[in-house]
Parts: sequence; structure tokens; C-alpha cells
Amino acid sequence: MHTLTVELGDRSYPIYVGTGLLTRADLLLPHINGQQVLIVSNDVVAPLYLDKLISTLSDKQCDVIVLPDGEHNKNLDTLNLIFDELLLKRHERGTTLIALGGGVTGDMAGFAAAVYQRGVNFIQIPTTLLSQVDSSVGGKTGVNHALGKNMIGAFYQPQCVLADIDVLESLPIRELQAGLAEVIKYGLLGNAAFFGWLEENMDALLARDVNKLAEAVMICCEEKARIVAADEKEGGLRALLNLGHTFGHAIEAAMGYGTWLHGEAVAAGMVMAADLSRRLGWLDAADAARARALIERAGLPVAPPPDMTPAQFLALMSVDKKVQAGKIRFVLMKELGHAVIESGIHPELLEQTLSAGNTLCR
Repeated sequence: MHTLTVELGDRSYPIYVGTGLLTRADLLLPHINGQQVLIVSNDVVAPLYLDKLISTLSDKQCDVIVLPDGEHNKNLDTLNLIFDELLLKRHERGTTLIALGGGVTGDMAGFAAAVYQRGVNFIQIPTTLLSQVDSSVGGKTGVNHALGKNMIGAFYQPQCVLADIDVLESLPIRELQAGLAEVIKYGLLGNAAFFGWLEENMDALLARDVNKLAEAVMICCEEKARIVAADEKEGGLRALLNLGHTFGHAIEAAMGYGTWLHGEAVAAGMVMAADLSRRLGWLDAADAARARALIERAGLPVAPPPDMTPAQFLALMSVDKKVQAGKIRFVLMKELGHAVIESGIHPELLEQTLSAGNTLCR
């Protein structure tokens, strides 16, 4: 097991990465203040790992809410089911919510913890690669609205993050690939050496090599912990973590949440960001092609849905939470491993990328 720390003063917390962690009461119990615990899981993960977690917390009052799985259920109606359970079981301010699931579960459990009785403890136990390397770290919580992804939420940090690599063995291949999109993102935005490592080790990651997966999770968490410590509430540097997301969120909204997995939409969005960076004269064609090739090797989409129009993209991106002063902000690349934030994009170049479709970076 390896331990990292997200340095946020008196709100600092550890990230545990390793195997066999779900049964480690010595890791979990120090972060639970009282006797009450509500485990928030979903109907896919709960049958696999809920009993093991309850056994680990055997000396606690463990109540459980099992939510319907899927991005399309990440909304206020589903969130209210968590509040119902907390109130029915009379959970007090000393309670701890534990998110056992992927990014959707973690985001909703975290948001519920942020607002229940104006804030209670919570712990992240991410069970997908995407949530282990990204969404469980950094305190972004929330739900979707029909008009925009993650538009309702709060910054609220967990007590700890426990990333058990063993749980990735049961992850469907499509979910594993979607997680690899966020892994690749860290190489593209700020770690060119890691991008090269991914080119060398992509086959091993797809084959679920435990050591390689653990190394990838560690590197990604180190990168995110560093960025969050410097810019917790996305005033500047943290916005770089949105590489591919401005385009990707538009794809998710257009297709209907859950039709494309988040990582799949981000993957296509990163190829679009590489294409736009190339058109701006920042990223050379060879590096844009390398980015596209690695994303394709991971089994991910390298182009948006063919029926999405530029007008549809622009309409959806204009309500993205990253818009500032009416301008859409993009995370683009000067080179592999060097991302920047840019809002003054020439409309003609943006139109070319939005119209490029399946010809992107060819």
C-alpha cells in the first residue's frame, strides 16, 4: 500500500492506494468519528462489495442506501433518496457517509454530505478506474441538470480516499477503458514523461496488470493532489483538469447522460482539443496524432457523434460551468504535457474543429 496526502491545511487527507484495502479497518476507522455510518452504493457495486465493507465496519451502526446506477440517475431526485435514508434512520451530525461506487455515487454521496445538517464527514471508496484517478480526489461533488453537467454541487473534501486496485478486476472492459481516458488526460495536460509511460504500458493496463494499474493510479493521484493543493476551488490552475471536458460535457448532454460514458466523451473531447491546438499552430501534427493514437489504443472514441452539429456544440458549451464573462473557456495544449486555458478562440478555427468529425487529426 502507498499513501499520498492532499495538502489542504487542517482539511488535509490521505489517499490510500493498494490491494486488499477494503478489509483494512485500521485505515477506515480513524476517519469515522461516531458510531453512525451510511454507506451509499449502487445496484451494480453493492452485490459485489457491500458485505465486505460492512464486515470491515462491524462495530459501527451501518445503514445502507443502494442507488440506481448510471449517469442518467445523477440528479436531485436520486440525491433525495440519500436524505430520506439519513432522516428515516435519524442520522446525527456525527454521522459519516461512505461512498462505495464510481464517480456518480461518489459525487452524489459527497454532495449529500456537504449539505446534510450543513456538513457531515464522508469517505470515498472509488470502485472504477475513472473515480480512483480523478473524481474521488479533490472534493468536487454534485449532480447534473438537464441543461448542464455538474451544474449543482459543492466543493467538499472527504476524510480519506481508499483506492483498492483489487476491485478493478470486476470492472467491465468499457468502464476500464473510460477510466483510461482520465489517466491519459494527466499525461497530456502536465506530465509528458507519464504520457510516454502510457504509450509503453497501455497493453498491460488493458490486461489489468495490478502493478501497472497501481502505478498509474498513484501517478494520477499525485498529479491531482498537487493541483488541488494549489487551487482547491478552481480559480486557475485546477481548470487544467478540464482538458477535453468542455467538448465532452456537450457530447454527454446531447446524447443523453449515460449514452456515452463520461470517459468516452472526454476522450473524444481531448482529440478535439488536440485538433484545435494544432489549428492554432501550438501543437504540431505529429504530437496531435500521438495523442489520438494513444486514445484509440485504449479503445476509446476519437471523434464526436457524427450527427452532432457545430451549432449544437456551441449551444451546449455556452451553458457549461466553465464559461466566464460569456466566453467559452477551453483547455488546449502548447505541446504534449503542457496545457493552457484559452477563451479567445477565433470562431472560424473553432468551427473547423467542430465540423471535422471523423477526420480529426488524420
